[in-house]
Amino acid sequence: MKLTKEQKQEIADQQAQKNQTKRVTSLELEKILYEALPVLDHGFVRVVDYMGDDSSIVQSARVSYGKGTKKVSTDEGLIKYLMRHWHSTPFEMCEIKYHVKLPIFIARQWIRHRTANVNEYSARYSILDKEFYIPSKDQLSAQSTSNRQGRGDLITGEQADEVLKILKDDATRTYDNYEKMLNEKYDGTKIDENKNGLARELARMNLTLNSYTQWYWKTDLLNLLNFLFLRADSHAQYEIRVYAETMLETVKKWVPITHSAFLDYRVGAVHVSAKGKQVIQQMIKGNSISQDKSGLSKREWNELMTSFGFTDKVI
Repeated sequence: MKLTKEQKQEIADQQAQKNQTKRVTSLELEKILYEALPVLDHGFVRVVDYMGDDSSIVQSARVSYGKGTKKVSTDEGLIKYLMRHWHSTPFEMCEIKYHVKLPIFIARQWIRHRTANVNEYSARYSILDKEFYIPSKDQLSAQSTSNRQGRGDLITGEQADEVLKILKDDATRTYDNYEKMLNEKYDGTKIDENKNGLARELARMNLTLNSYTQWYWKTDLLNLLNFLFLRADSHAQYEIRVYAETMLETVKKWVPITHSAFLDYRVGAVHVSAKGKQVIQQMIKGNSISQDKSGLSKREWNELMTSFGFTDKVI
């Protein structure tokens, strides 16, 4: 990931600011505020603003629940209780704003999470950077034969080289044509003073989806955790997962108690259906039970067995 001289100066200026406040702040998050955390080959994630911390969640919960919450002796205990019992609204009291640079095809997947305020870099007004996401060889996988939206075996050798060459050549060629239609280079230099360039809002249609875009993405903590639960999961697409993993690290610095509870009661937890619960209860008692008698589909059965480390899978 390379930052321009202007971007580096902007970050330096932002980090040099000294503002007094009576609001709560997170000391660990303050240390990386405005910093560009690298993701993929040219992308980044930056925390540019936030509101609240773990104590804000506790404060909200105690207003909502009144004196009853005093039975919980510590803030940590209360946050764990809230997470464990799916009491979600107190987590909405914290908000965070990110500046993200990401490939367009990932942005289109990301925007499906319609629980944030988003303002994207506009190619109607500005020329997109001449940067494209090119996956590393260890991410060139074939289509999965068992999952319509997943990856299968790794593509290697000459085929991998060919794929990478196609991606690079196509992205470069379409960007060169983008500049030609604009009659302007990405640095603002005019190509032919005697020609008018095509409108930017039209020229942009020729760019490949691995071109990079940028946006500001602001959301509350509850919806951020919902996003991370799905996108930091091992089954999520690699390219969006690495963004989610980077953001999860910022959550750890921002609200460490909530982060710990999230890992314990969401990420590392196992959620089972009523029928699945009955299967586990019978197995604990030492009773034999088969998939066809459980009321679970083969897929549900296999997921349940995998979650608890059992080997009784059905083919």
